Amino acid sequence: MEKDRSDKNIGKKLEGRYEITERIGEGGMADVYRANDVVDHKPVAVKILKKEFAENEEFLRRFRNESKATALLSHPNIVKIYDVGFSDRIQFIVMEYIDGITLNEYMEQSGVLDWKDAVHFITQILRALQHAHSKGIVHRDIKPQNIMMLRDGTIKVMDFGIAKFAREDGKTGTDKAIGTVHYICPEQARGSATDAKSDLYSVGVMLYEMLTGQKPFDTDNPVSIAVMHMQAEAKRPRSIRPELAAGLEEIILKAMQKNPAQRYQSARDMMDDIETFKENPDVVFGYLPQNDEEETGKTKFFTPVNDQNDADESEAYEEDDADDDYDEEDDDDEYEEEEGRSLLIPIITAVTIVVIVVAVILLGSMISDWIKKGKGANTTEEYRMPNLIGMDYQAANQQYNATIIIDVESYEYDDIDKDKIFYQSIPAGDPVTKGQTVKVKVSKGSRMVDLPDYKNWDYENAKTAITQLGLKIEERRAYDDNIAAGKIISTDPAGPVKVEPGAYVVVVISLGKNADTVPVPNFIGMDYDLALRTAEAAKLQVTRTEGNSSEPAGTVIDQSINPTEAVTEGTVIKLTVSNGIPAEQDVKITFAIPEDARGTFHLTFYEGGVVKTVGPSFNVDYANGTTSVTVTGVGVADLIVRLTNESNLMSTTVGTYKVDFEKKTATAVDADMTAAFRNVGGLGEETTTTTTTTDTTTTTTSGDITDLPPSSDTTVTTVVPAADDEA
Repeated sequence: MEKDRSDKNIGKKLEGRYEITERIGEGGMADVYRANDVVDHKPVAVKILKKEFAENEEFLRRFRNESKATALLSHPNIVKIYDVGFSDRIQFIVMEYIDGITLNEYMEQSGVLDWKDAVHFITQILRALQHAHSKGIVHRDIKPQNIMMLRDGTIKVMDFGIAKFAREDGKTGTDKAIGTVHYICPEQARGSATDAKSDLYSVGVMLYEMLTGQKPFDTDNPVSIAVMHMQAEAKRPRSIRPELAAGLEEIILKAMQKNPAQRYQSARDMMDDIETFKENPDVVFGYLPQNDEEETGKTKFFTPVNDQNDADESEAYEEDDADDDYDEEDDDDEYEEEEGRSLLIPIITAVTIVVIVVAVILLGSMISDWIKKGKGANTTEEYRMPNLIGMDYQAANQQYNATIIIDVESYEYDDIDKDKIFYQSIPAGDPVTKGQTVKVKVSKGSRMVDLPDYKNWDYENAKTAITQLGLKIEERRAYDDNIAAGKIISTDPAGPVKVEPGAYVVVVISLGKNADTVPVPNFIGMDYDLALRTAEAAKLQVTRTEGNSSEPAGTVIDQSINPTEAVTEGTVIKLTVSNGIPAEQDVKITFAIPEDARGTFHLTFYEGGVVKTVGPSFNVDYANGTTSVTVTGVGVADLIVRLTNESNLMSTTVGTYKVDFEKKTATAVDADMTAAFRNVGGLGEETTTTTTTTDTTTTTTSGDITDLPPSSDTTVTTVVPAADDEA
């Protein structure tokens, strides 16, 4: 990045240690810089708070405490905080420098992700959240922009704790609150309390976007987006991408439940479902509603079986109307909270009306019961039993104590969170009468596991012991001059300590004494024998695998570690060597569709007179857009493309395309998409014949072709609107 000479922070040395070299990012609260740590001789990232936050004393006090707590997080999927600095002039955080891109950038480049890639990323994010939540830290601003991705696909979550204070204390002179409306949970959008389940809602939104290529709620107005998160139901992912597995859709929608009690209760719960899905992609969890009533997003409990007229008054959960809670902001990633003074009188009036209405209803009910009892009428009324599983016992008792009696049969250890109901004697949906007793079992929480101190243990022995405790392991390796290679330096959490069953234990394994580092040579293009000698001279090791390539057999075409990267002596580098067989490659060709086209069409690709690829059908209705077809092959091929109108089965040649599959480039030669649509009757209302002569060639190096030129010496049918005589 070119140095911004107008930035006064560049060139500063903070606390005599962190020398700022360039600005690498900018956010709502802070600017991010790359710096050199002159003490530890390594690059770091420095986040400097903006002036409006730095001048808020209460914000700084609480933010300082939170930063210290966040710095204690130690997990492979969390960006490490090394240092924090607070003075009268500048406030900053020193973090691990990540050589990669944001997950948002990757998603924009990739479009719709393969489910295996999406699950790979989401699982790492959930591991980070599980670790943070276990320490009592909630992120509150999970979004792709706050997640970094390394070149090897490793995920690093940033900015833990920062969003909390932006949400609670971060008002500026314009009362602008920080928030990301595309990924915001309903309770945060309405200003209610947030917890770990709020982060899981945002994870669900990200998984939705990864697998469909669309955000569940997206408009030009951030206020509208926030309201939709509170009130609207998103399209089901499979309605956008039908090939998506049902189980994966269930995981997304459970995470995105508007009622936090109906979401996953922990990151571990969501990870468990993902692991189940990975083992059996055909699994169905049964989370989705089975009837139209439930698909509205509202779950109706205690609906009288014999009186459907009362059903609409028995909803246990509905969304709050919040259209008046926000003012519009130009920034799609931020929303503004209203002071609400103008709503005071309407709110008081509304509350008064509600109190009066409730009093009238209660009085009417009492009179009705008295009359029925006086006449000896049968007052027994049946209800449908609600689903209490997963509910907090006190909350369930408070919500339903007027209708049924909830009696605790026992308190037991269970995987569900403490004080949550995990068993009920009457199944959900069964008929019950008013005042009937239902027995429940309440969780005492997970039975804790004793994790010993494994320092100096042989790793393989410790691995077996930790696994037998039902715990999971995250491996990390580091040099240590005092601990022999293969033995454990430390664990996180450090033993002896009690941990939850199934928790992750980060184990740091010694690599022995610190070895010298050497730069990795560029092996690509070398003959394998030369690469082998070069590696030996650099005190490195190599392994060989063969792959398809048009390069001469024996030529190195790829290496597992990039050239110039510093590694320790003895590091093993995997070399991929050409077998001389050209590799098949995919090239996507994109065609511009005329704006007045209509109908259903498909494209067919021919090579040497033989059909090579038949593209999918596409439907257009006076829409100026594009359609794409991916072709696969080797070497260089001349492909002839024909357009077919599926309505009248007319077909015509679009043109010829020279495709270099090795270089992934394509060139359009003598091609005219508009003329092709005319020839098959896919444009306008009347047609006349005209001749167009051109000689234009368009080349692309990205593999995509758009705005194709007209063909050369081609007789085409041109659409002429009936009212346009001059045309």
